[in-house]
Amino acid sequence: MKYDVADLSLSDIGKKRILWADNDMPVLAAIRERFAKSQPLKGKNVSACLHITAETANLARAMKAGGANLVLCASNPLSTQDDVAASLVKDFGISVFAICGENRSTYYKHINAAIDHKPVITFDDGADLVHELHTRRKKDAGRIIASMEETTTGVIRLRALANEGKLNFPVIAVNDAATKHLFDNRYGTGQSTVDGVIRATDFLLAGKKVVVAGYGWCGRGFAMRARGMGAIVIVTEIDAIKALEASMDGFLVMPMAEAAKIGELFVTLTGNKSVIRAEHFRVMKDRAVVANSGHFNVELDIPALKKLSKKVNRNVRHCVDEYILKNNKRIYLLGEGRLINLAAAEGHPASVMDMSFATQALQAEYVIKNQDKLSVAVHDVPMEIEQKVSRFKLKSMSINIDKLTAEQVAYLASSGEGT
Repeated sequence: MKYDVADLSLSDIGKKRILWADNDMPVLAAIRERFAKSQPLKGKNVSACLHITAETANLARAMKAGGANLVLCASNPLSTQDDVAASLVKDFGISVFAICGENRSTYYKHINAAIDHKPVITFDDGADLVHELHTRRKKDAGRIIASMEETTTGVIRLRALANEGKLNFPVIAVNDAATKHLFDNRYGTGQSTVDGVIRATDFLLAGKKVVVAGYGWCGRGFAMRARGMGAIVIVTEIDAIKALEASMDGFLVMPMAEAAKIGELFVTLTGNKSVIRAEHFRVMKDRAVVANSGHFNVELDIPALKKLSKKVNRNVRHCVDEYILKNNKRIYLLGEGRLINLAAAEGHPASVMDMSFATQALQAEYVIKNQDKLSVAVHDVPMEIEQKVSRFKLKSMSINIDKLTAEQVAYLASSGEGT
């Protein structure tokens, strides 16, 4: 078995972390048990470019139980939990190519190792693996049955690829599934972003002006959690409908040019680039804290920040770099601008990833069964999978819901009854 991880001696710690997360992932555990019997992925080569965390490890276990020959690589240079990577290799026999803090060269070497595996199914967290299959590794794209994409950023990239007529195989927008973005993005990102910021800074949110760039599901989740801890929350948006919604949800809404002057903590969650730029850094208060919780660090114009600075002090605190501007103001950048919830914390809680990864696992089974029916396009997750995951999750939480009566079913199917 080929692999490249930091230190196999960390495996004992990693195994404990994986099994602890498994305790809070009952839906995925049930799927893993069924997969072990039905073997829906038997003999299929699968490559996954995901955050290598304890929660991801349990998805990997489900895929292996289902018969998949699996290779994992990291989807972010700073998000790998080295102990988890070690345990996946040593305790669970899964090939992993991921090292926390790996440089760009190693990052892409690991992605190419995943492609060398000759997968027929891929999982992606940001579309870097799929991008490689559409650029430098085009010859390897022909065998792909389908790819599952788990992030807003990745879906944006893939829809753009489809609109340009350049998509080479079917992609499933797992991120757009209600069982993913309504829960993982809102509750997972909301809580884990707060966790990452606090671990990195020991920052008291109460009474602070917190600027949230973007009011999608991730943004609204973080805004809600920050306000719950007493912060004065300001939202910046480019979408009129989302801006209205943020305002009616009780948040201050203004352009970034105005928010930059008064904010004390800034977090971007947009999926776009250069959301905070030179003109914003220039007017920020002394000791402003800047972080990103979108997938790529391009949401912050870090090259512009460097250009504005006369000195950079690295790691003044774990995951904190101090940029001293030419006007002597200090700006603190968290986690090198990468996903703060994974760079400085542990990512989403297992209970919410249970739903996202259950959807991923069932979707993999679905594409194997329906591969001849999938057109080369970006597809939504079928509602039958959404409902199945939701029912499993409710059952695991001991929650029962009502069912339609025969009279209600007939009423909804007819147009006869009125006033």
